[in-house]
Amino acid sequence: MHEQTGPVARIPLKGQTANILLLLMLLIGLLLSAKPGHALESTAGSPRIIYITSDTRIPFWNVLSRGIHRQATALGYQVETLNAQNNARTELELVAGAIRQQVDGIIISPTNSSAAATLIKLSAKADIPVVIADIGADSDRYVAYISADNRGGAYAIGTILTRALEQRDWQQGRVGIIAIPQKRLNGQQRTAGFMQALDEAGIQNAAMRQQVDFSHDETYRFTRELITTVPDLRAIWLQGSDRYQAALDALADTGKQDDVLLVTFDAEPDFLQLIPDGVLVGAAMQQPYLMGEKAVMALHDHLQGKAVIPEQKLPVLAISADNIGANLALIRRNVLGLETTP
Repeated sequence: MHEQTGPVARIPLKGQTANILLLLMLLIGLLLSAKPGHALESTAGSPRIIYITSDTRIPFWNVLSRGIHRQATALGYQVETLNAQNNARTELELVAGAIRQQVDGIIISPTNSSAAATLIKLSAKADIPVVIADIGADSDRYVAYISADNRGGAYAIGTILTRALEQRDWQQGRVGIIAIPQKRLNGQQRTAGFMQALDEAGIQNAAMRQQVDFSHDETYRFTRELITTVPDLRAIWLQGSDRYQAALDALADTGKQDDVLLVTFDAEPDFLQLIPDGVLVGAAMQQPYLMGEKAVMALHDHLQGKAVIPEQKLPVLAISADNIGANLALIRRNVLGLETTP
């Protein structure tokens, strides 16, 4: 499941100050003229939370949303997931609607880290607490930032890959990366952890391609480009997982499926079979269902006047054929959201 959602904010101004001024002007207009199209329907006596996610087309965010809904419902909240559709303007409109409706709290998985800082600032002016669920924010004014150990998880899956390359005596080959946007904090952390593992093993990185639209065509094209331009390519790391099939298709179409290893960050249900079968060497699996539950608990504790740990980093499971059986129950629940009981 790929938690990375598409292009970064499309605001053609330079500098954080310019972004904030533009967004403030947009927000004023939205609050004065917006229609209640994105607003929650009120339920008398029920506190309200909204979850604004970057793109519901990405399975990762749907699993995280299910974790939010389960925990919020258990605590007596009315909750709704709203889709920013990879668009910073839409994201702003959704925040404006939440402010106008005076919801009790907002959980955001932002389109990018810089835009998140402005959304947090605007919500704070309306005295509405915000929890950030993954991606990150260039701000510390949130109630809590619930994230995964992106660097540690990337390092761990990088270590699994380097061992697989050494077992095949392929350590002289190079590794290509198909990355999420590196303007995002989690993207930067993933790259740093993975590169550390390669450096420690003396294995070279070949090239990086950054995803923009996260389509099958884009991932297929990037994979073929790496195969064509890097003669000694021996592995590809996808910094997400939902377009893994595009990479496999490109490897098969070029006859390289037996010559180039594939690892990912995050997971899809098919991985429960693909990893044991050796189609994938492994995956660094975040726990989005648990992340959603933790986000609601942080917001709930804040609303109850309790102290909240501002930064909560959840472990990433580095899964290979050697350990997938022992971790299957945890993967099904916390990674894939297939089990809804502890």
